[in-house]
Amino acid sequence: MEPTALGYLAAGIGAGVTVIGAGLGIGKLAAAAMEASGRQPEVAGQVRTSMLIAAALIEGATFFALAICIILATKTPASP
Repeated sequence: MEPTALGYLAAGIGAGVTVIGAGLGIGKLAAAAMEASGRQPEVAGQVRTSMLIAAALIEGATFFALAICIILATKTPASP
């Protein structure tokens, strides 16, 4: 298999795993925040703030990983 094809394959798999992981992480985070808000409605504002900060951190890591995948896809060596 050519190095270029392997680079594209790795970038595609990496991007897919990254997006799936981020989606699952944010989904679990939101479910836990909704459950906590349902149990104690008086702290819903604090829970929402904490949830948004955690979601931003997850998204930051996701964008970093996707940037690496894009670099991997665009900087693969040309076939000799």
